[in-house]
Parts: sequence; structure tokens; C-alpha cells
Amino acid sequence: MNKKIVHDALILTAFTLTLGFVLGLVYGITKEPIAAADAATAQAAYQKVFAEADSFETYESFDKEAAASLMEENGYADEITDVQVAKDSAGSPMGYVITVTAKDGSQANITFSVGITKEGTVNGYSITSIAETPGLGDKAKNEEFSSQFQGKQADVFNVVKSAPASESEIESISGATITSKAMTNGVNACVTYFRNVLEGGAE
Repeated sequence: MNKKIVHDALILTAFTLTLGFVLGLVYGITKEPIAAADAATAQAAYQKVFAEADSFETYESFDKEAAASLMEENGYADEITDVQVAKDSAGSPMGYVITVTAKDGSQANITFSVGITKEGTVNGYSITSIAETPGLGDKAKNEEFSSQFQGKQADVFNVVKSAPASESEIESISGATITSKAMTNGVNACVTYFRNVLEGGAE
């Protein structure tokens, strides 16, 4: 009986070690392509919200913990994960691309990048990760909804269910109020970060 237990244990150990080796090998092979794909997706998002920018550089003073504290202080559950400085061909800052993960989607977290000029005008957003309901919440990807933020300045955008009466009002997606509020809160979180950290030409 003891010999069988030892035999089975040795087989299990050998199997576990082999599986670990194979998984490690696969990870090593796929790590760089996945990282490259993620970087390409991010660059495409930056370019979409700052089409006139010639390059994007990481905002070196970005502090993730400080950003989290700022969000909490202002009542946001959203997480600021990255900040890029959008620069023109001469290398001068034109504005910022702030990436946020909205934690209050109807199905899951939503990650997107928001472009904001040095003057505080929102250029729009580009979604990099969303799992909202097809035909409803995923309409947040459509220009009909996203364009409502473009070219506007507001300290806080608010979701309404009818035609907007001011530039700070965003008409919700029909049947997807939760998603609409998640997207709007995410944009507001980025504006809050801009107003408190970047406004005035931080580099």
C-alpha cells in the first residue's frame, strides 16, 4: 500500500514539474508578442484621442498610489492606470492621454483612454477593454455616444435620459444607463486627475 502511495506521489510530482516547465516555456514564447500587441493597442488608443500628436511619452511623475488616493478623495471607484504626454513634431506638449479603468460597468470593468488638451478640452475616448452587453452597453464604443464628450470642457459631466440641455450633459445609451454612467464617471475621473495634477503644463 505504501509503495503505491509513493509511486503515485512520484508520478504526480513528475507530472506537475513537467506541466510547470511546459507552461513556463509557453509563457516565455508568448510574453513578448503579447506585450507588443498590448503596446500596439495602447498606441492606437492614444492616436485616436490625439490624432494630431506626433508622439506620446510616459508622464514620468505619474504616481499610481497618489492617483488612487485622489480618486478616493473625490468619490471615484475608477482607477487611473497610465498617463501619456501627447507631443507635436517639435516635441512640445499638446495635452495628455489618461487611461482609466471604470469599475462600475454593468458586466465588468471597462478600460479606456481619454485625451485632454492642455486647455482642459476633452478630445474623446478610446476603449481598449469592454465586456458590456452586445447591442446595449457595448454601444459605448459607438461614435453616437462617445462623440458627446468631444471638444467639450466641464469639471463634471452628468448623464441624462433626454436631449442634453448643456455641454456638461451626456445623453445615456438607451437601455444601458449603468454603462453610460460608468463611461461618464471614468471621463470625470480623468478630468479630475487633469485638474488636480496636470493642469498648468505639468511635464
